Amino acid sequence: MMRISKSEYIMFLKHPAWLWLKKHDKTKLPPIDDNTQAIFDAGNMFEAYAEKLFPDGFRLGFDNYNEYLLLPQATAKAISDGNKTLFQARFEADNITCICDVVQFIDDNTVDLYEIKSSTKAKPEHEFDLAFQMVVLENAGYTVRNISVVHVNNQYVRKGAINASELTATTDITEAVKQRKEFTVQKIKEATSMLESGNHPDFSPVLADNGAFSEWLEVYKHLNGFESGSIYDLCQLDAKTLNNLNTAGIEFIKDIPENFILKPKQAMQAETTRLDRPIIHTDKIEEFLDSLVYPLYFFDYETLASLVPYFDGLKPYQQLPFQYSLHVLESPDAELKHYEYLHRENSNPAQNLSQALKSHIGDQGSVVTWNMGFEKSCNSLLGSLLPEFADFYESVNDRIVDLMIPFSQGMYVDKDFCGSASIKSVLPVLVPELSYKALGIQEGASAQRLWMEAVLDGKRDEQKQQILDDLVEYCKLDTFAMVEIYRYLKSLNKEI
Repeated sequence: MMRISKSEYIMFLKHPAWLWLKKHDKTKLPPIDDNTQAIFDAGNMFEAYAEKLFPDGFRLGFDNYNEYLLLPQATAKAISDGNKTLFQARFEADNITCICDVVQFIDDNTVDLYEIKSSTKAKPEHEFDLAFQMVVLENAGYTVRNISVVHVNNQYVRKGAINASELTATTDITEAVKQRKEFTVQKIKEATSMLESGNHPDFSPVLADNGAFSEWLEVYKHLNGFESGSIYDLCQLDAKTLNNLNTAGIEFIKDIPENFILKPKQAMQAETTRLDRPIIHTDKIEEFLDSLVYPLYFFDYETLASLVPYFDGLKPYQQLPFQYSLHVLESPDAELKHYEYLHRENSNPAQNLSQALKSHIGDQGSVVTWNMGFEKSCNSLLGSLLPEFADFYESVNDRIVDLMIPFSQGMYVDKDFCGSASIKSVLPVLVPELSYKALGIQEGASAQRLWMEAVLDGKRDEQKQQILDDLVEYCKLDTFAMVEIYRYLKSLNKEI
């Protein structure tokens, strides 16, 4: 008999094939990358704070597979020993099992159930998770009275030591979960039947559910390794569009007819793919470029962010800059200058970074970013944390221009952008001699994780200097890439 755990049940709800692969051929599932693991680790940190809400709690859990197998017996012993609140207790009933974040015993047979989540609110998917736990507990002979989610309070502002009761918020979802009982029992039967049949289900992403289409699509592409330019590379792909393309027998973007119903960005991607050449609106690009005022400051931040704020004044998940790169072009023919700041100590970077930036950015000229909402929000945060810099950051925000606009608004579309306007998609096409692939750090999530681990957490002492050197090169390329893309756009009218 195959036993189904809570996480496996959630896999089944997302796509039946996910559970089938987990049980029968899990080596085909893509591995968890370091950035995803860091998110899990942050959740575990939050869990430790949330458990402080239950001071009489007894922690179980496991460190290896053998301890996992023995956890039901350890749970039974903890209950018989008279513990009223259990963390990470494991229950079994028939072919289903779950580990509960928090179980509080009201009496011998009645419990309250709490799930700890690192989100900032209780979400519909949490109801499925807790409904499964409720069914396991009820099948094991317990009555589940109240059901709640302990989540992050996103209005919490750190002031000194972390206050667990202020960092957390609790939402009662008892009725919503109990209404899902019949559905849950039926889905458990379906999952059991599928596993016992021995036949794998249809792997098509069209069958993904519970908002998991994009997530399963990446697994599906990993499994099949489709040729570049397939319909699975269509941007903003959803189940309905994919189903329509499959029904029409269309396998490649270049074969999508002009009259096929697509979203605007999909239609542009399909058109440039059919034409096999870029679609360029030089008049609109020229108008955009004419709006820029010299000197030009090509500007990019790297930021720290944490569920549990590292520094006073920060809320959970707020993005606080620890690094910037700045390329300056004072006039069209001027020599390009470069300035930078990287915080290297385990302290709040806001003050030192702000002082450096104010010395590098003058009070005139356009500040050129990519996806300007991010830099603007960082500036607003810095201005609120440091009132003496508030006017400076407000002035910078007033002058910010988004170099992504020509690409996000369809002024320049190339099939090799694959429907994306990110700098990682645009740069290799327009300026192929520049590449992130040779760098030690190649994208923002890794930059954030590695800096936090090396500087704030002290986890990478032997690698720290190399990480800092890699961060300098990575952030520098971000702004130099903008310079070169700007120069490329400027050259268009000369060529046409």
